[in-house]
Amino acid sequence: MTTIAVLGAGKIGEALLSGLLQAGRAPERLLFTERHPERGAELTKRYGVRGVDVPTAAAEADVLVVAVKPQDIEPLLAELAPLAGPDKLVVSLCAGLPTALFERRLPEGTPVVRVMPNTPMVVGEAMSAISGGRHAQPAHLALVAELLGSVGKVVRVPESQQDAVTALSGSGPAYFFYLVEAMIDAGILLGIPRAVATELIIQSAVGAATMLRDSGEHPVTLREAVTSPAGTTIMAIRELERHGVRAAMLAAIEAARDRSEELGREHERD
Repeated sequence: MTTIAVLGAGKIGEALLSGLLQAGRAPERLLFTERHPERGAELTKRYGVRGVDVPTAAAEADVLVVAVKPQDIEPLLAELAPLAGPDKLVVSLCAGLPTALFERRLPEGTPVVRVMPNTPMVVGEAMSAISGGRHAQPAHLALVAELLGSVGKVVRVPESQQDAVTALSGSGPAYFFYLVEAMIDAGILLGIPRAVATELIIQSAVGAATMLRDSGEHPVTLREAVTSPAGTTIMAIRELERHGVRAAMLAAIEAARDRSEELGREHERD
Protein backbone atom coordinates (compact mmCIF):
# COMPACT_ATOMS: atom_id res chain seq x y z
CA MET A 1 0.00 0.00 0.00
CA THR A 2 1.08 3.59 -0.67
CA THR A 3 2.46 5.60 2.24
CA ILE A 4 1.98 9.36 2.00
CA ALA A 5 3.91 12.01 3.90
CA VAL A 6 2.68 15.60 4.10
CA LEU A 7 5.68 17.87 4.54
CA GLY A 8 4.29 20.92 6.30
CA ALA A 9 1.11 20.48 8.32
CA GLY A 10 -0.34 23.98 8.06
CA LYS A 11 -3.98 24.56 7.14
CA ILE A 12 -3.68 23.02 3.68
CA GLY A 13 -1.51 20.14 4.89
CA GLU A 14 -3.90 19.35 7.74
CA ALA A 15 -6.90 19.59 5.42
CA LEU A 16 -5.32 17.05 3.09
CA LEU A 17 -4.57 14.68 5.97
CA SER A 18 -8.16 14.97 7.17
CA GLY A 19 -9.54 14.39 3.68
CA LEU A 20 -7.35 11.35 3.08
CA LEU A 21 -8.50 9.83 6.36
CA GLN A 22 -12.15 10.50 5.55
CA ALA A 23 -11.60 8.86 2.16
CA GLY A 24 -10.52 5.68 3.94
CA ARG A 25 -6.74 5.95 4.08
CA ALA A 26 -5.33 4.14 7.11
CA PRO A 27 -3.61 6.43 9.65
CA GLU A 28 -0.57 4.17 9.69
CA ARG A 29 -0.11 4.87 5.96
CA LEU A 30 0.09 8.62 6.57
CA LEU A 31 2.88 10.76 8.00
CA PHE A 32 3.40 14.47 8.48
CA THR A 33 6.18 16.89 9.38
CA GLU A 34 5.64 19.94 11.56
CA ARG A 35 8.24 22.40 12.88
CA HIS A 36 6.32 23.19 16.07
CA PRO A 37 6.23 20.23 18.51
CA GLU A 38 3.05 21.40 20.24
CA ARG A 39 1.10 21.48 16.99
CA GLY A 40 2.59 18.16 15.94
CA ALA A 41 1.35 16.54 19.15
CA GLU A 42 -2.07 18.12 18.67
CA LEU A 43 -2.38 16.73 15.12
CA THR A 44 -1.30 13.25 16.20
CA LYS A 45 -3.91 13.29 18.97
CA ARG A 46 -6.60 14.55 16.60
CA TYR A 47 -5.95 12.23 13.66
CA GLY A 48 -3.86 9.35 14.97
CA VAL A 49 -1.18 10.11 12.34
CA ARG A 50 2.49 10.03 13.25
CA GLY A 51 4.56 13.21 13.11
CA VAL A 52 8.15 12.64 11.96
CA ASP A 53 11.17 14.57 10.71
CA VAL A 54 11.88 15.08 7.00
CA PRO A 55 14.50 12.29 6.67
CA THR A 56 12.13 9.79 8.27
CA ALA A 57 9.27 10.91 6.03
CA ALA A 58 11.45 10.57 2.93
CA ALA A 59 12.67 7.14 3.99
CA GLU A 60 9.24 5.67 4.78
CA ALA A 61 6.88 7.34 2.32
CA ASP A 62 6.24 6.61 -1.35
CA VAL A 63 4.59 10.01 -1.93
CA LEU A 64 6.03 13.25 -0.51
CA VAL A 65 3.49 16.08 -0.52
CA VAL A 66 5.31 19.40 -0.15
CA ALA A 67 2.96 21.84 1.56
CA VAL A 68 5.32 24.56 2.79
CA LYS A 69 5.34 28.25 1.90
CA PRO A 70 7.36 29.10 -1.24
CA GLN A 71 9.94 31.02 0.80
CA ASP A 72 10.64 27.88 2.86
CA ILE A 73 11.27 25.58 -0.09
CA GLU A 74 15.07 25.83 -0.39
CA PRO A 75 15.99 24.33 3.02
CA LEU A 76 13.39 21.60 2.55
CA LEU A 77 14.78 20.65 -0.87
CA ALA A 78 18.27 20.60 0.61
CA GLU A 79 17.04 18.01 3.13
CA LEU A 80 15.24 15.99 0.48
CA ALA A 81 18.04 15.97 -2.10
CA PRO A 82 19.98 13.01 -0.64
CA LEU A 83 16.78 11.06 0.02
CA ALA A 84 14.53 11.45 -3.03
CA GLY A 85 14.82 9.62 -6.35
CA PRO A 86 12.83 7.89 -9.09
CA ASP A 87 11.05 5.72 -6.49
CA LYS A 88 9.61 8.73 -4.67
CA LEU A 89 6.74 10.80 -6.08
CA VAL A 90 7.06 14.46 -5.08
CA VAL A 91 3.82 16.46 -5.11
CA SER A 92 4.20 20.22 -4.77
CA LEU A 93 1.38 22.35 -3.37
CA CYS A 94 3.63 25.44 -3.40
CA ALA A 95 2.24 28.44 -5.26
CA GLY A 96 4.36 29.65 -8.16
CA LEU A 97 7.10 27.01 -7.96
CA PRO A 98 7.65 25.09 -11.22
CA THR A 99 8.41 21.39 -11.42
CA ALA A 100 11.77 22.32 -13.00
CA LEU A 101 12.90 23.76 -9.65
CA PHE A 102 12.30 20.43 -7.91
CA GLU A 103 13.88 18.50 -10.78
CA ARG A 104 17.05 20.64 -10.55
CA ARG A 105 17.39 20.18 -6.80
CA LEU A 106 16.42 16.51 -6.55
CA PRO A 107 18.08 13.40 -8.06
CA GLU A 108 17.67 12.80 -11.78
CA GLY A 109 14.48 10.96 -12.61
CA THR A 110 12.49 12.08 -9.57
CA PRO A 111 8.84 12.37 -10.67
CA VAL A 112 7.24 15.67 -9.69
CA VAL A 113 3.60 16.75 -9.94
CA ARG A 114 2.66 20.40 -9.41
CA VAL A 115 -0.68 21.14 -7.77
CA MET A 116 -2.51 24.42 -7.24
CA PRO A 117 -5.20 23.81 -4.60
CA ASN A 118 -7.18 26.41 -2.70
CA THR A 119 -8.34 26.93 0.87
CA PRO A 120 -11.85 25.41 0.53
CA MET A 121 -9.88 22.18 0.92
CA VAL A 122 -10.54 22.62 4.64
CA VAL A 123 -14.24 21.94 4.03
CA GLY A 124 -13.72 19.29 1.33
CA GLU A 125 -14.57 21.68 -1.52
CA ALA A 126 -11.15 22.46 -3.00
CA MET A 127 -10.49 23.19 -6.64
CA SER A 128 -7.11 21.69 -7.52
CA ALA A 129 -5.26 21.81 -10.83
CA ILE A 130 -2.45 19.32 -11.45
CA SER A 131 0.44 19.23 -13.93
CA GLY A 132 3.18 16.67 -14.39
CA GLY A 133 6.89 17.36 -14.64
CA ARG A 134 9.33 15.73 -17.07
CA HIS A 135 9.46 12.43 -15.22
CA ALA A 136 5.85 12.17 -14.09
CA GLN A 137 4.01 9.29 -15.71
CA PRO A 138 0.23 8.92 -16.25
CA ALA A 139 0.08 6.65 -13.19
CA HIS A 140 1.60 9.40 -11.06
CA LEU A 141 -0.97 11.93 -12.26
CA ALA A 142 -3.78 9.45 -11.68
CA LEU A 143 -2.60 8.85 -8.12
CA VAL A 144 -2.39 12.59 -7.37
CA ALA A 145 -5.87 13.12 -8.86
CA GLU A 146 -7.18 10.37 -6.59
CA LEU A 147 -5.53 11.90 -3.51
CA LEU A 148 -6.75 15.43 -4.22
CA GLY A 149 -10.18 14.12 -5.17
CA SER A 150 -10.72 13.29 -1.50
CA VAL A 151 -10.85 17.03 -0.70
CA GLY A 152 -12.62 18.48 -3.74
CA LYS A 153 -12.50 18.58 -7.52
CA VAL A 154 -9.43 18.10 -9.72
CA VAL A 155 -8.54 19.19 -13.25
CA ARG A 156 -5.40 18.56 -15.28
CA VAL A 157 -3.78 21.52 -17.03
CA PRO A 158 -0.48 22.11 -18.86
CA GLU A 159 2.08 23.52 -16.46
CA SER A 160 2.27 26.65 -18.62
CA GLN A 161 -1.22 27.51 -17.32
CA GLN A 162 -0.47 27.02 -13.62
CA ASP A 163 0.33 30.67 -12.90
CA ALA A 164 -3.02 31.65 -14.41
CA VAL A 165 -4.74 28.92 -12.38
CA THR A 166 -3.06 30.28 -9.26
CA ALA A 167 -4.56 33.70 -10.00
CA LEU A 168 -8.03 32.33 -10.77
CA SER A 169 -8.82 29.50 -8.36
CA GLY A 170 -5.81 29.55 -6.05
CA SER A 171 -6.47 33.14 -4.99
CA GLY A 172 -10.12 33.01 -6.07
CA PRO A 173 -11.71 32.39 -2.65
CA ALA A 174 -10.20 35.66 -1.39
CA TYR A 175 -12.00 37.58 -4.14
CA PHE A 176 -15.33 36.11 -3.10
CA PHE A 177 -14.65 36.82 0.58
CA TYR A 178 -13.76 40.40 -0.36
CA LEU A 179 -17.00 40.82 -2.28
CA VAL A 180 -19.07 39.31 0.53
CA GLU A 181 -17.36 41.63 3.03
CA ALA A 182 -18.26 44.65 0.88
CA MET A 183 -21.88 43.51 0.49
CA ILE A 184 -22.26 43.01 4.24
CA ASP A 185 -20.91 46.53 4.80
CA ALA A 186 -23.47 47.80 2.27
CA GLY A 187 -26.24 46.10 4.24
CA ILE A 188 -25.08 47.81 7.41
CA LEU A 189 -24.99 51.13 5.56
CA LEU A 190 -28.62 50.54 4.56
CA GLY A 191 -29.63 49.94 8.19
CA ILE A 192 -29.64 46.13 8.38
CA PRO A 193 -27.99 44.61 11.51
CA ARG A 194 -24.62 42.98 10.80
CA ALA A 195 -25.77 39.48 11.77
CA VAL A 196 -28.81 39.69 9.49
CA ALA A 197 -26.80 41.19 6.61
CA THR A 198 -24.22 38.42 6.99
CA GLU A 199 -26.86 35.68 6.85
CA LEU A 200 -28.56 37.28 3.85
CA ILE A 201 -25.35 37.58 1.84
CA ILE A 202 -23.78 34.24 2.72
CA GLN A 203 -26.92 32.29 1.86
CA SER A 204 -27.27 34.28 -1.36
CA ALA A 205 -23.67 33.37 -2.22
CA VAL A 206 -24.26 29.68 -1.46
CA GLY A 207 -27.44 29.66 -3.52
CA ALA A 208 -25.87 31.48 -6.45
CA ALA A 209 -22.86 29.12 -6.45
CA THR A 210 -25.17 26.09 -6.39
CA MET A 211 -27.13 27.46 -9.34
CA LEU A 212 -23.91 28.04 -11.28
CA ARG A 213 -22.75 24.50 -10.54
CA ASP A 214 -25.98 22.61 -11.05
CA SER A 215 -27.95 24.50 -13.70
CA GLY A 216 -25.41 24.33 -16.51
CA GLU A 217 -26.41 27.86 -17.46
CA HIS A 218 -23.92 30.57 -18.42
CA PRO A 219 -23.40 33.23 -15.71
CA VAL A 220 -24.76 35.86 -18.10
CA THR A 221 -28.02 33.91 -18.48
CA LEU A 222 -28.43 33.56 -14.73
CA ARG A 223 -27.68 37.25 -14.17
CA GLU A 224 -30.13 38.32 -16.86
CA ALA A 225 -32.86 36.26 -15.17
CA VAL A 226 -32.51 38.52 -12.12
CA THR A 227 -32.22 41.75 -14.11
CA SER A 228 -35.69 43.11 -14.90
CA PRO A 229 -36.12 46.13 -17.19
CA ALA A 230 -35.86 49.37 -15.18
CA GLY A 231 -35.60 47.30 -12.00
CA THR A 232 -33.34 47.42 -8.97
CA THR A 233 -30.73 44.99 -10.25
CA ILE A 234 -30.00 46.82 -13.49
CA MET A 235 -29.45 50.01 -11.52
CA ALA A 236 -26.90 48.19 -9.37
CA ILE A 237 -25.20 46.66 -12.43
CA ARG A 238 -24.96 50.11 -14.02
CA GLU A 239 -23.11 51.40 -10.96
CA LEU A 240 -20.75 48.42 -10.94
CA GLU A 241 -19.91 49.08 -14.58
CA ARG A 242 -19.58 52.83 -14.00
CA HIS A 243 -17.03 52.18 -11.25
CA GLY A 244 -15.06 49.75 -13.40
CA VAL A 245 -15.57 46.66 -11.24
CA ARG A 246 -15.17 44.29 -14.20
CA ALA A 247 -11.95 45.97 -15.34
CA ALA A 248 -10.63 46.00 -11.77
CA MET A 249 -11.23 42.24 -11.49
CA LEU A 250 -9.39 41.58 -14.74
CA ALA A 251 -6.46 43.70 -13.58
CA ALA A 252 -6.42 42.04 -10.16
CA ILE A 253 -6.25 38.54 -11.60
CA GLU A 254 -3.51 39.58 -14.01
CA ALA A 255 -1.54 40.99 -11.05
CA ALA A 256 -1.94 37.71 -9.17
CA ARG A 257 -0.73 35.79 -12.24
CA ASP A 258 2.31 38.08 -12.49
CA ARG A 259 3.18 37.54 -8.83
CA SER A 260 2.95 33.77 -9.26
CA GLU A 261 5.43 34.03 -12.14
CA GLU A 262 7.72 36.15 -9.95
CA LEU A 263 7.71 33.52 -7.21
CA GLY A 264 8.96 30.98 -9.72
CA ARG A 265 11.68 33.27 -11.06
CA GLU A 266 12.99 33.96 -7.54
CA HIS A 267 14.22 30.37 -7.42
CA GLU A 268 15.67 30.13 -10.91
CA ARG A 269 19.29 30.52 -9.78
CA ASP A 270 21.00 27.34 -8.66
